[in-house]
Amino acid sequence: MATKYIFVTGGVASSLGKGIIAASLARLLKARGYSVANQKLDPYINIDPGTLNPYEHGECYVTEDGAETDLDLGHYERFTGVATSHANNVTTGRIYQNVIEKERRGDFLGKTVQVIPHITNEIKERITALGNTGNYEFVITEIGGTVGDIESYPFIEAVRQLKWTLGRNSIVIHLTYIPYIAAAGELKTKPTQHSVKALQQQGVQPDIIVCRTEKPLTRSVRDKIGLFCNIEGDCVIEDGDVSSIYEVPIKMHDERLDIQVLKKLDVPIKKDIDLANWEAFLFKLKNPEKEVSVGLVGKYVQLQDAYKSITEAFIHAGAELRCKVNVSYINSENITKENVDEQLKGLTGILVAPGFGTRGIEGKILAVNYARVNRVPFLGICLGMQCAVVEFARNVLGYDDAHSVEIAPATSHPVIDMMEEQKNISNMGGTMRLGAYPCKLVEGSKSFEIYGKEFISERHRHRYEFNNKYINEYKEAGMVPAGINPDSGLVEIVEIPSHPFFVGSQFHPEYKSTALHPHPLFVAFVKAAMEYKR
Repeated sequence: MATKYIFVTGGVASSLGKGIIAASLARLLKARGYSVANQKLDPYINIDPGTLNPYEHGECYVTEDGAETDLDLGHYERFTGVATSHANNVTTGRIYQNVIEKERRGDFLGKTVQVIPHITNEIKERITALGNTGNYEFVITEIGGTVGDIESYPFIEAVRQLKWTLGRNSIVIHLTYIPYIAAAGELKTKPTQHSVKALQQQGVQPDIIVCRTEKPLTRSVRDKIGLFCNIEGDCVIEDGDVSSIYEVPIKMHDERLDIQVLKKLDVPIKKDIDLANWEAFLFKLKNPEKEVSVGLVGKYVQLQDAYKSITEAFIHAGAELRCKVNVSYINSENITKENVDEQLKGLTGILVAPGFGTRGIEGKILAVNYARVNRVPFLGICLGMQCAVVEFARNVLGYDDAHSVEIAPATSHPVIDMMEEQKNISNMGGTMRLGAYPCKLVEGSKSFEIYGKEFISERHRHRYEFNNKYINEYKEAGMVPAGINPDSGLVEIVEIPSHPFFVGSQFHPEYKSTALHPHPLFVAFVKAAMEYKR
């Protein structure tokens, strides 16, 4: 079967959930036995999200091959279990960079380089390359932004051209918003009509319209949208509010979204759908038998999307253990020696989050100290692990000025130092230790027990490391390296064996947690929180 291309666009308002719809459709097609890839095209000019402020864009998600990508790729992986790569997230900045590099090399033989055809050709190449190289049966491409945004025009034009050339091998799903006007007591379809008209003015006719709505769509509302937007009433799909994003695939199946997609693409509906595992996950998620309170200590807590993968990893682990994980977001800038007990009391687990820079760092170190001294289950991720190393040096080894050279370059005890290969790099974007690296676990350690094997592979995003000059001092004082990179000797995991649960990882375990395969570190951490509460 020729690769089928599905484009997901959005209208009326942003943040309607295009990524969740794209991920849910991929889950449904995968449950029917098809091979599916998700892709996100972002209209901003940044090369990638790696240098974007989390307050502005949410977390930067890292793939196996080291791509710094949009957080929607995390949803794709969590829903489908299919690993993404550089090819799955493309920005306007990347498109223009590639075209300009080609022009500088003379690839265009002196022709005038223009948005059409050169930019649109580059976009089309990025879309079709994913289907051609990955041998996927379906490629679902989400177009970032909202129809009508000036920066989205080249992407919509590329979709128009592809629909023309691909014919019945492509469709467009348009996600819109149907507001409910309480005073009138009715749903209003006019914003959707205008959104579709804006799409039609750019030469693209949607095949299916998915409607975000707070009230159920009546048959008459569906037919009205279909009549004014040139689609069948059965292709108007209701996307109502649900208690969890993981219910959306079931909701979309009930609405027959997958059936309509297969019909539109002339794919015979021969394969039965198997959602048993997904429904079992949802049952456990909705029917917890226990409850814990975990504190997530970070400096971006005003925008919870900054820690999206961590939050979702707690949901996965909680479902696995039939335990509701209540996450309290605690601003590390507000933690002081005077109030640390008040800020963290009552928690059954403490996670110190990743991050960069000096802001809030001392609050994170105080949180680590609280967890260590009070024997509260602790998990430190990336900078959180580094804060654990610094806290131990100050309060156990007795090095009062111990720090990371990122924060205090002149410290006399640089227990966290810059990686050797990073010392001559001046650019910020895409220059860290990124992507999956191997780790050898120490037999007998808690981490070895958690993973149940000696060799693991985890994703990284950092440029500082545990300073191995101090490794023997740490071992003698009670903090041990439990995971080592077999190639470089870098410390990947630290533990305190005498503590009920005290683990710090230089890597980001949250990136590899999925709904059907929760990450073992998060499962073990939540289990430790349950035991601590008991």
